[in-house]
Amino acid sequence: MKSMWKVLQEQIAHFYLVRRLSLYDMKSKNQNNYLGIVWEVLTPVISILIYWFVFGTLRSRAPIQMDGMEVPFFFWLFIGFVVWTFFFQASIEASKSIYTRLKMLAKMNFPLSVIPNIPIFSKFYTHLIMLTIAFIVFQLAGYYVSIYFIQIPYFIFATYVLILAFGLITSTLSTLVRDVHLVLNSFLRMGLYLSGVLWPLSMLADFPKLMIVMQLNPLVYLIEGYRAAFFGTEWFLVTEWKYSLYFWGLMLVMLFIGSVLHIKFRRNFIDYL
Repeated sequence: MKSMWKVLQEQIAHFYLVRRLSLYDMKSKNQNNYLGIVWEVLTPVISILIYWFVFGTLRSRAPIQMDGMEVPFFFWLFIGFVVWTFFFQASIEASKSIYTRLKMLAKMNFPLSVIPNIPIFSKFYTHLIMLTIAFIVFQLAGYYVSIYFIQIPYFIFATYVLILAFGLITSTLSTLVRDVHLVLNSFLRMGLYLSGVLWPLSMLADFPKLMIVMQLNPLVYLIEGYRAAFFGTEWFLVTEWKYSLYFWGLMLVMLFIGSVLHIKFRRNFIDYL
């Protein structure tokens, strides 16, 4: 617990640095593009349209059932993909954040634990923009603001915690063994099809044990929570309280593991230059 508390203190103490470097990171990656940071939003939007065309139009998918409410596949997919994009892009960038910056870090004096948080916060800006677009689209489609929207800040925070915990683990392992990043990239791409983004887990109703295994994925909890908030179907945090307890229990374990690994090995990171 001491390691976890130390890492969390470093995140809070250097939040201003994280915010500034994340903005610089986002701008520098897009400075050579004609549309600049617009690509940060345009890329996921194009992906959503492609997956909607393939999984929604070509297969003539019927509306999705959510708590007895029929919702169009496009809007259901939209929210799921917004969450998935944030998780995928931020996790990939965080996993390689330390070893790609080792030469720079050797000349600077600040805690290495904040490094994975920089690309995460950079992608967080894009996530907020995508949520704003989703909000506008939902209003135009007739899914108006409801009291259930109060849940959205909670799920934003929960998603950030998941990515940070995951990033602490993978950034350390990727620095020690570079192959980890490549394996992670492939694994996460496969995870798109296993997280309830493209198809509802209710399709596994006849296989309850398999459904339980799928729900062990914390991303499923977040995606379903976002959807419940945007479509205004339920207080997901409350009605699925056992799922919420499982999620936060898992987050504590992941933060603990990530912090212990990071504190144990960060003194040796420079040796991997």
